[in-house]
Amino acid sequence: MSIDNALDDARDAATGFLNAEGRHPGHVLLGVGLTVGFALAATVFATRTLAPTRDRPGDDHAPVTERPRGPLSLILPAVFSVTTLSAVRVWNAPPARERTVAMGLWAGAQALNAVWIALRPAGRALQIAAAMSSAGMAAAFAHEARKIDTRAGKMASPIGGGTRIANRVQDKAEEQATVH
Repeated sequence: MSIDNALDDARDAATGFLNAEGRHPGHVLLGVGLTVGFALAATVFATRTLAPTRDRPGDDHAPVTERPRGPLSLILPAVFSVTTLSAVRVWNAPPARERTVAMGLWAGAQALNAVWIALRPAGRALQIAAAMSSAGMAAAFAHEARKIDTRAGKMASPIGGGTRIANRVQDKAEEQATVH
């Protein structure tokens, strides 16, 4: 395989993955910049308002408030989350009201997650509210994204993505020989 063919294959794969067929490269880059930038802004907001504290070994019931260490561990989860990749696919869809609604839901979900991270809910009721509202926003985005692009909706589905990953792990585990 020649380098030119490999580059063409990589370009085709990236175009398909980003749903960018027929889109101007500037539009695609703007979408990537907006989604990654918004996810980074939400992460920075959350991490700046969350003062790291060490877990207390003797207090198993205390909420975990220690941030991951290192600069990349703070930004990679938001930047490379599946919903962010799904938002790029939605951004690259043809202009429509549904696309605007889906992108609004995605931005709202990112902002809501940043607020919950910043608030650090300690009580059970608030933790349940945080989990339910985050899952609800993710599900609403996935539903709207699916109307525009089936693959984007599947990527963002809170249950679908987890199920897919769990199934792959299970398949790999079954392939491994066990020692009894």
